[in-house]
Amino acid sequence: NLVLCSKGVPQTLAAFGLEAFLDGAGCKLVSYLHRVARGVSLSTTCLLSGFQAIKLCPSISRWMEVRIRSPKCIVLCCFLCWVLHLVVNIHILRYITGPKNSKNKSMDKTYLFCSSPNPGRLLFSVMAVLYLFTDGMCLALVVWTSGSMVLVLHRHKQRVQHIRSSSLSPRTSHETRATHTILILVSMFVSFHALAAVLSYWITQMDNPSQWLMSITVLVSSGFPT
Repeated sequence: NLVLCSKGVPQTLAAFGLEAFLDGAGCKLVSYLHRVARGVSLSTTCLLSGFQAIKLCPSISRWMEVRIRSPKCIVLCCFLCWVLHLVVNIHILRYITGPKNSKNKSMDKTYLFCSSPNPGRLLFSVMAVLYLFTDGMCLALVVWTSGSMVLVLHRHKQRVQHIRSSSLSPRTSHETRATHTILILVSMFVSFHALAAVLSYWITQMDNPSQWLMSITVLVSSGFPT
């Protein structure tokens, strides 16, 4: 919800022609909240997938399963996600300069409603590597844990196949339905985030990106949260 409200709503208003509805502080706050919310959403989705895999996979020890599923552990992990992204994205408060300036289109690289000048090559390289590492690690962990869960469900289905073969019910097994849900979610998760990352990088490399390209990028980045 925070991802959608912090960027989707302002970008939609800007796309319909509403200008200067945020002041300098509003631009900084909205942009900062969006980056933080996006990172927290990515990290907590990764954590959720990891907790589900630990609960489902028999190879995990009983002690770790109990420890990792305790409320204290879950709250601590979520708290650390918030702290990490609040610190990592602090540069946004300095990078976003204020409301969109219609006289200087070259500054409007990422947001339709705020000005964001081109960062220095060093800052851009450092932040690109940082975001690529954190996002790539989250996506890789989601794919790995989801694959592990699908494999466990498939093995369990094979073990109980002889029991269900005597049943006359044509209903789809619970394992099959769970596998389909996992595959659909992980496919959407990886596809939306990967495509949004590619489009965002493409925009930063263009001197004067078109408004339709920026709008499509916003739409894609809002796909999974929606």
